[in-house]
Amino acid sequence: MTDSQKSSEAVDKLPRAKVKQHRWSFPVMWIVPVVAALLAAYLVYDQVREFGPTITIRFKDGSGLKAGRTPIQYSGVPIGEVKVVKLSDDLRDVVVEARLLRSAASIAREGSVFWIVRLGTEIQDISNLGTVITGAYIQVLPGTGEPKSDFVGMEGSQAAVEPDGLEIVLHTKRLGSLKPNSPVYYRGIEVGAVRAVQLSADATAAEIHVRIKPRYAKLVRSGSKFWNSSGADVKFGLLSGLEVNVESLKSLVGGGIVFATPDDPKSRPVRNGAVFPLYEQPAKAWLEWAPRISIPPDESSSKHGRQKKAPESPEASAQGK
Repeated sequence: MTDSQKSSEAVDKLPRAKVKQHRWSFPVMWIVPVVAALLAAYLVYDQVREFGPTITIRFKDGSGLKAGRTPIQYSGVPIGEVKVVKLSDDLRDVVVEARLLRSAASIAREGSVFWIVRLGTEIQDISNLGTVITGAYIQVLPGTGEPKSDFVGMEGSQAAVEPDGLEIVLHTKRLGSLKPNSPVYYRGIEVGAVRAVQLSADATAAEIHVRIKPRYAKLVRSGSKFWNSSGADVKFGLLSGLEVNVESLKSLVGGGIVFATPDDPKSRPVRNGAVFPLYEQPAKAWLEWAPRISIPPDESSSKHGRQKKAPESPEASAQGK
């Protein structure tokens, strides 16, 4: 037997290794962390997908605004959130950086007006009592211009900041409780607001700058009469008893203005800057004035009406058959 044969026999006698094929298995302990990571990734993606443009708004007073908590609203619906609140480089303004939702990206346009709704420190802010719970928020009135990212916020209510309104000036010897944002009423409907109050140039009277909403601008004519409705009108008679007349709770605690317009063809519409006297009490004849003045329809009402199909008349139904 040769050496090669001996070596081959020795190799055959050696034990052979058994190779087993194992399938890859995923440890059960990793299932929960992986599912949690996938869910977190989806939530982040969903959040980022909702992000719209970032805008900057400058205010003179930023009290009540909080980063990550103060919403931006339009018609009562949140459309964005304040991300950063800081002072400007010259320390004169409060700079607010906010992120809009993608669905509200069209708000970032020329002509959009932003203002802060807060309870404030005066009792006249009774209409904003909801901010006691929710805190201050930023309200917006959309514009229709070119896309824009930098805005200057306004101070005041929607009626006071609404663009394209009628600007008039009222003169009075005594201001009383009237303040910026005090309402202006026509036949019990709030149609405007006081924008600012100041002394006249010769300091002999108080000037009240009023802005009337565009829809109601035609109601103000050259013969219109304005009077102060602050407080309550209390009358007592032996037969009639106690009579208390209040224009509204808001005007009772924060002041208000009422005006009436005569049914006179000579009384023409006025332009911006028209000046009227403000009376303490109305004359009885003014309360009887009820001229027919056409005003544009409310946009929200007209849109709602167009969504509803008008019912078909019986005659039209019969012709169709």
